[in-house]
Amino acid sequence: MTANDQARKPGHAERMDDDSGKEARWKIVGPGLVVAATGVGAADMVATLAAGSRYGYGLLWALVLGVILKIILVEGAGRYTLATGYTIFEGWRKLGRWTTWYFGPYIIIWGFVYGASAMSSTALPLAALFPGIPLRVWAVLMGLLGFVMVWFNRYAVFEKVTAALVGIMFVTIVSLAAIAVPNVPEMATGLVPIIPEGGLLYTLALAGGVGGTITLAAYGYWLREKGWYTPKWMRVMRIDNSVAYVLTGIFVISMLIVGAEVVRSAGVAVGAGDKGLLDLNVVLKAEYGDVIGTMFLVGFWAAAFSSIIGVWNGVSLMFADFWGNMRGVGSDHPDARIGGKYFKFYLIWLTFPPMALLFLDRPIGLVLAYGVLGSLFMPFLALTLLGLLNGRWIPREWANRLHTNIALGITALLFLVLGVNQLWNSLQDVLG
Repeated sequence: MTANDQARKPGHAERMDDDSGKEARWKIVGPGLVVAATGVGAADMVATLAAGSRYGYGLLWALVLGVILKIILVEGAGRYTLATGYTIFEGWRKLGRWTTWYFGPYIIIWGFVYGASAMSSTALPLAALFPGIPLRVWAVLMGLLGFVMVWFNRYAVFEKVTAALVGIMFVTIVSLAAIAVPNVPEMATGLVPIIPEGGLLYTLALAGGVGGTITLAAYGYWLREKGWYTPKWMRVMRIDNSVAYVLTGIFVISMLIVGAEVVRSAGVAVGAGDKGLLDLNVVLKAEYGDVIGTMFLVGFWAAAFSSIIGVWNGVSLMFADFWGNMRGVGSDHPDARIGGKYFKFYLIWLTFPPMALLFLDRPIGLVLAYGVLGSLFMPFLALTLLGLLNGRWIPREWANRLHTNIALGITALLFLVLGVNQLWNSLQDVLG
């Protein structure tokens, strides 16, 4: 056993410093807010907006369920890291080499395609605000801004910037919901689980997809960077995670309200993809004036840009850990931490090569590979957490209880169904 392994044995990790733990309980802004903000992007806003315009408040219960599922998943990732001292990738390796063979190609292909998608999403509201500058120019500028902010700043600065962006997006969208004047009695009926005719997969996607990305697995890495790395932080982590996703729930429910009260009453069909939010901008300007429309575009930008810097930071940390373990230096080596050379390599990979996709049609083979791997990541995360949080992989004190296993099992099943459906749709899009 190496000195590093000895340092991370559960017995060592459970030594407590009560003062630091008490202080942290008052820090509401933490890694949970970062992971929640990163996971909610333009696509999630479009999904909830479309749900509101199509079904009114009928799928409110699905959004609430989705928040609960994310709390379960992220708590599991955080609990494993705090209870064992190991990163999520080190845990995956304990389950067999197949996890490495899946995760390695996934993180490379995903980063290449996502980089272009994230830059384009962030550029959309800016191109609407300043139409004299082409969308692609804004996309490149946003990618470069995210790159510089993550390259030169450490976690503490990154967290504060994310909190500011969350404040902008939260206040903007919740204010829009208040202006729209929600129908509270109708909202109450939306808490009753009813699946619209022909809308089973749509409902499941709304429950499972909103706020769900690879960055859920980055939570443990941000806990380490925050300085929360032993079981003494378990209660703090759970408060942090729950508060963050409750705020996320309020945010997405506000988008549902806007869809139900503004878009549906205007009789406008929201377009597919991120551009559907520009359709909302047109409706808001017509209904409430240019100031409200501009306010929405600012909130749209804040939500999209928070995803850029969150992915640029969090997924780069995951890659650094992955490559550090592949190189045999381990997860605690400076090269495998934030600001290290593996971290910076992936940050470059996320930023510059994807810019080529902004000017070219996406290659069919790349899109197919992205769809295949992407559709299976959330089931991969849920199933591997189910394995890691039981038995010999975690100290008994922090292992899953029966009710936790049932909840995580349901979550894994849901994501498996969604993943297979997404995979089928990806194949149809490419082959058809």
